[in-house]
Amino acid sequence: MPMKKTRSLLVLATVALALLAGCASLQRMAKNAFKKPRLTFKSARLSQASLSDATVDLTYQLENPNPLGLSLASIDYAFFVEDKQVVAGTPPKGLNIAARGKSDLVFPANVKFADIVPVVQTFLNKDTARYKAQGSVGIQTPIGVLRFPLEHEGVFEVPKVPQVQFESPRVSNVTLQGATVEFPLVVKNRNSFPLPVGGISGALKVAGASVGTLSTGDLGLLEAGSTRQLTLPLNINFLRAASAATALRSGGNAQVKLEGQLVSGGQNVPLDVSQLLNFRR
Repeated sequence: MPMKKTRSLLVLATVALALLAGCASLQRMAKNAFKKPRLTFKSARLSQASLSDATVDLTYQLENPNPLGLSLASIDYAFFVEDKQVVAGTPPKGLNIAARGKSDLVFPANVKFADIVPVVQTFLNKDTARYKAQGSVGIQTPIGVLRFPLEHEGVFEVPKVPQVQFESPRVSNVTLQGATVEFPLVVKNRNSFPLPVGGISGALKVAGASVGTLSTGDLGLLEAGSTRQLTLPLNINFLRAASAATALRSGGNAQVKLEGQLVSGGQNVPLDVSQLLNFRR
């Protein structure tokens, strides 16, 4: 091999070795300068709920102390309620994580109560339900993919059936055959979150006599802790409700009983309201 060509090859090899050594040094410098991010559990809350299901959002906070952004590389996640696995969602892979800042990673899980217990009404009588999250997330960094565990256990508030009660009815349009009675109904959301109420309906008895049915129609979304007042008119025939006629004609006390159902999120919950009320003229 000619001397000139040999020298050229030696020069190229020397340059390549220098470049490799430089890259290795740069990699070591980058590894030493990189600070490991910190993943911590932040909160668990119901983002939406009804009497049939609820969405539980578990939020983790990732603190990135480095001057460059990172991204979410992989997710392995499972969510359990009362020891039963439910459908869980995850943040999208490739999600950008801000440099020198904190980013929230939200893991939503939809909990259908009918999948947790055989009788939903029994579940709704609980104050809280147990949950467990497990899995890991992988964060893409200049030194490779770092994995962080997602282990966490806690409880969330179980939706409560709204409180339903009557106020004193008002009697009007009294004739020999019957009267119109306006029944004020108060519906209170006892939860710390909004609750949709599709409606309340049922058979009504006054002084033990069946007098007809009451229906509110769709009440929409009841805000947390709010109260909705309704007035439901009903025409009552005295011949069909002879035992209630005295109270309805002249005013006085009578037992009122509503047996029906309350609908929320497609779930029908039995409703039984019984009160001694004063009928006003």
